[in-house]
Amino acid sequence: MGELGRTLRAWRDRVTPAEVGLPSGGSRRAPGLRREELALLAGLSVDYVVRLEQGRSDSPSAQVLTALARALRLSDAERNHLFVLAGAVQPTPGRMSTYIPPGVQRIVDQLDGAPLSVCDAAWTMISWNPLFAALIGDPSQWQGRHRNIIYRNFLEPGDRVVQTPEQQESFRIAMVTDLRASLARYPHDPELRALIDELRTVEEFARLWDDPVVGFHQSERKTIRHPEVGTFDIDCDVLAVPGSDLRIVVYTAAPGTEAAEKLRLLSVIGLQALI
Repeated sequence: MGELGRTLRAWRDRVTPAEVGLPSGGSRRAPGLRREELALLAGLSVDYVVRLEQGRSDSPSAQVLTALARALRLSDAERNHLFVLAGAVQPTPGRMSTYIPPGVQRIVDQLDGAPLSVCDAAWTMISWNPLFAALIGDPSQWQGRHRNIIYRNFLEPGDRVVQTPEQQESFRIAMVTDLRASLARYPHDPELRALIDELRTVEEFARLWDDPVVGFHQSERKTIRHPEVGTFDIDCDVLAVPGSDLRIVVYTAAPGTEAAEKLRLLSVIGLQALI
């Protein structure tokens, strides 16, 4: 086992299941996370985690290292050390960060009564809770651009969120405004530029991108068309994380409403289809 593997194992051992919202029951040889649990949290295969810890996998990507740092609740300094041990280029201020501070990740883990996701400056989903996956669809099944909310809205219609033409126009203007602001902050980020270039091939996006009109996110009611529990309205808010470009998208329902009952049912069935 190399230094990277030993360090990953030590960091895994210090994170308790309760800290990350996982059940802590059953027989455990150590109080920390099992490899299977770390793999689940980071969106990796168990075999890959084993190979990393045993030093049998070379040059993990920046995406893998960022996912591990997020799952292990590493500080900024620890995350940078992880990149050094892996021989990777450390994240720089000139590029968008997908790092989620431990406090924000705890919100995702512990606020299990409300569907929520965390997005980066380009609106790519980087973390979510189980109820969000049950409500909107499981983002772990989506790869690359398909986890980007803006990309999905313009290029992959058929989302469970139903929008009127007026709502869609307002939503798209706000998203394009965000992308313009992100490009101003990270003009040399290659991933951000590639996303914008691809979106500009879509006529509607290009029209909005070249339009000087700006828009901002507001609390609003959204209609959800769910394949198992039916159609219902729910409140949606976008929260900014102080000191970062992260956004938290939170869906809530007033107690006693139809939407609250639908969320309760979804929390029970999760991603399983009703029979």
